[in-house]
Amino acid sequence: MALFFDRAWYEARLAERGLSRAVLAAVAHMDEASLELAFKDQRELSWSELTAFAELLGVTPAEAALRAGVRTPPDPVDARDKRIAMLEARVAALEARLARLEA
Repeated sequence: MALFFDRAWYEARLAERGLSRAVLAAVAHMDEASLELAFKDQRELSWSELTAFAELLGVTPAEAALRAGVRTPPDPVDARDKRIAMLEARVAALEARLARLEA
C-alpha cells in the first residue's frame, strides 16, 4: 500500500469537531504554510506533530500516522522486550562461558 496524506480524512475529522486547519497547526506548533505542505504530501510530519493531531482529533497516534502517510515507529514496549531478551541471551552465554573457564 502506498503511503500518502489522506487530506479528505483529516478534513472530515476536523469538520466533525468544528475545527479548522489553523487549530490543527497550532496544536502541533506548526505554521499554516507548513501544515499546507503536509496536506500536499510535500512535507513529512514528526511523531510529536502526529501525536498532537491524534489528541486533537480523538484518534490513536497510529491512526493519525497512517492517514498522514507516515509509517509508525516501532512500539517502544515491543522494542524494549526484544532488547531485554537479547541482553538476557548474552548474559546466559557469558555465564556459560565463565562456567567452562572455571571448570
